Amino acid sequence: MALLQPALPQPGPAPLVKPAPSNPLPQAPVEHKFWDKKNTALFATAAAFSAADFAVTHDNLSNGGQELNPLTRPFAGSTAGLAVNFAGETAGVIGISYLFHKTGHHKLERITPLVNIGMSAFAVTYGLTHR
Repeated sequence: MALLQPALPQPGPAPLVKPAPSNPLPQAPVEHKFWDKKNTALFATAAAFSAADFAVTHDNLSNGGQELNPLTRPFAGSTAGLAVNFAGETAGVIGISYLFHKTGHHKLERITPLVNIGMSAFAVTYGLTHR
């Protein structure tokens, strides 16, 4: 008959949930200033490659070449329009990086000018090799 009786609880309450170990939270990374040395160097490099892209594109267009970028093509009719396009491109890169900086996406903040540098470097190389 002892087999049919419920087991008696052990003395003292058993905890339902084990307490989590108290590990300290990791420290938040120290936020850097937007115009730090890295960003200044990245933006200066992006502006230099954009200027080189402007120069190569302008030279190619002056010698009967054709603008292949559909976003730049509407500005290719005049030197001033082309200059505004490339200056606006550089300003846009800085603006997007600043937006990423303000929203805490610091890796994207650094990647944005790097992508622009890569695209401009490709455009300059392509323009110089396909004259």
